[in-house]
Amino acid sequence: MTARILSGKEIADAIKREVAEEVATLAESYGFRPGLAVVRVGEDAASSVYVGNKVKTSEELGLVSEHHHLPAETTHAELLKVVDDLNNRDDIDGILVQLPLPRQINEKEILEKISPEKDVDGFNPLNVGRLAQGQNALAPCTPAGIIDMLKRFEIEMRGRHAVVIGRSNIVGRPMAQLLLKQDATVTIAHRYSENLIEITRTADILVVAIGRAGFIRGEFIKPGATVVDVGINNVSDTELAKELFDEAELEKRLKTIEKRGFTLVGDVNPREAREKAANFTPVPGGVGLLTVAMLMRNTLDAAKTRRLKK
Repeated sequence: MTARILSGKEIADAIKREVAEEVATLAESYGFRPGLAVVRVGEDAASSVYVGNKVKTSEELGLVSEHHHLPAETTHAELLKVVDDLNNRDDIDGILVQLPLPRQINEKEILEKISPEKDVDGFNPLNVGRLAQGQNALAPCTPAGIIDMLKRFEIEMRGRHAVVIGRSNIVGRPMAQLLLKQDATVTIAHRYSENLIEITRTADILVVAIGRAGFIRGEFIKPGATVVDVGINNVSDTELAKELFDEAELEKRLKTIEKRGFTLVGDVNPREAREKAANFTPVPGGVGLLTVAMLMRNTLDAAKTRRLKK
């Protein structure tokens, strides 16, 4: 068996096209464009790249984009004031505070301060609670994107056994809630789960988000399952790379390690997964590309909910 590769780029491109079309329609019919404000504190290099990508994408799709870059010494009270001001602006539909934040800032309180109607990351406790109750809510972008991908590739979720490995508030927990909403039977596994292989081998849909390069091997996978790899890990060990990739892929990966010092790998052993699974998301090129696309979708949905209900 050779798994079908589920292209995140294909789905992300489709989502972005649809968002751009709807944004243009809103501008023409109602005279406004959804507004997204991204707040970054400090000089974290990875955050700078992520924020730049979000701002660039929003502008490409026709959204109104603002980037609020605050110095690293910004106080908790100062950041609260920025968020409060954005909450009160009618032209801003989505607010995203890029994590991580400096130590002097209480991350939990900042996320709770964002208006639930503008919480396009889906982290506000009110949206988390709505999601847990099966209500419509702005959901975290990565798990929401995975559901969208499974639907578009016509992978049945109703009645299927889905196993989610990882219980983070960003991926694992909301992923389980969204799968439940699709009428799947859901099991959450984590670092303290006993007999993990026995659990995962019953999964028709296996979602892995644990941050351990190539941890899930072929023996963890039920033949014919759909395997969704959320992990993003840097691998510089050439011997490990030889375990993870077949001959066709290995040469390219080794060249990448030689050039950049590392290659990106998920939490699933791709060589073994492709031999056992029916469907598999690659890293890179899989789930990671969906996150920004779904952020644009969440911003559009937030704008329509806020402005068109009036």
